[in-house]
Amino acid sequence: MSTRVLLHAPTVDALVRARSNARNLLKDIPDAQIRIIANAQAVKACVEGAEHDCDAYTYLCPNTLRNQDLNAPERFQTLEYGAISALVKLQANNWIYIRA
Repeated sequence: MSTRVLLHAPTVDALVRARSNARNLLKDIPDAQIRIIANAQAVKACVEGAEHDCDAYTYLCPNTLRNQDLNAPERFQTLEYGAISALVKLQANNWIYIRA
């Protein structure tokens, strides 16, 4: 089983750190599965920001999208559940949680 890591990014600064952490982790463990879980202020930064090489594995909180009246660009995944529920479910399935 490969290493599965959740990088939780609730703020703009945390999003920057999560992206850096993801790139560094993939250099060291190329087969790692990574999900950047963005909620709160990080969602707006994703939606309004330029494309990034980590966008393909960045997941946006549907509650934040709805509450901030934002639409997710196609380059992002939208979580099935709110970020908190997704984080709980994924950790229960042996994903490693890191608060970026």
